[in-house]
Amino acid sequence: MSHTLSARTRTLAGIAVAAIGALTMVGCADSADTAATSQDTTTTATAGWPRTFKNADGTTTEIPKKPAAIVSTSVSVSGTLLAFDAPVVASGSAGNGKFFAQWANVATERNVANLWPAGKVELEAVYAHKPDLIVVSSSGADSVTDQLGELRAIAPTIVVDYGGQTWQELAAKLGEATGREAEAKKTVTAFDDYVRTAAAKITVPSGAVNIVSYNGAGEDNPIARVGSAQGRLLTDLGFTVEDPNTAWHTQAKLREDFVFTAYENLTKLTADTTFILSKDDAGAQAFAKDPVLANLPSVKKSQVHGLGLNSFRMDKYSATEIVDGVVANFAK
Repeated sequence: MSHTLSARTRTLAGIAVAAIGALTMVGCADSADTAATSQDTTTTATAGWPRTFKNADGTTTEIPKKPAAIVSTSVSVSGTLLAFDAPVVASGSAGNGKFFAQWANVATERNVANLWPAGKVELEAVYAHKPDLIVVSSSGADSVTDQLGELRAIAPTIVVDYGGQTWQELAAKLGEATGREAEAKKTVTAFDDYVRTAAAKITVPSGAVNIVSYNGAGEDNPIARVGSAQGRLLTDLGFTVEDPNTAWHTQAKLREDFVFTAYENLTKLTADTTFILSKDDAGAQAFAKDPVLANLPSVKKSQVHGLGLNSFRMDKYSATEIVDGVVANFAK
């Protein structure tokens, strides 16, 4: 589940010069090197253009006009852009070179081009799509922050952090950056209504639940925190999420979404129900049949469920799949 970016930097002096010239003609100014000092939450002049976007890295980007051709270098962000009909013309893909399954069909219908798999960068591909806005994630396997300088020479480039927040919160920020605040709000409101309707259809089991990315012995087995996007969604559905002990975390920096823990610590979980990340109900049975975990309350009670095949990276599409799966398993 943990990935390391190994991006290949390429020299594009000619492209950069041409791009800079083109951007000068349309009056674009990307204040990438200026630390954000505005008191705004995300953007200024949100009623019109140009507007200034506050990046996740503390810089600001001036966006001169409402974008009509967006390149998302982050496959993890693209699903949220597509959810409120942002004009995405190209997107990075997962490490396997494919778009996430939950929105791949949407991308095909909208003719979204596949830029590159996570871990690789082809700046010529970005330039070829003539974007007027480029979106970069601040972290993760699909982050291309090492190429920010080259990307900003092509078009205004914003940096967002999709970790530690819900896709709804990310949608609000992207809506402001793209001038589609109303569309983003409408999409979020419709989904929140969907969750409330689903919550009324289910019987929540007694006790707490936990969410585990089960990888077995000898591997890290991340456990979702209460504040993770997955944890918050289950909370909205009426569940009480068990928060893992942060002392178990094996990485140097504590994360807001998951505690990466050694396999042995899974035996210390106490929730009566377990959801397995990135698995359906059939796939979740590997956890249930692990003899080392036989004494877990959720295993003893046969309450181990898959959270969904696409539940790792949250967006409207995968979150909807999770909701539908919960309703199927816990319907009144």
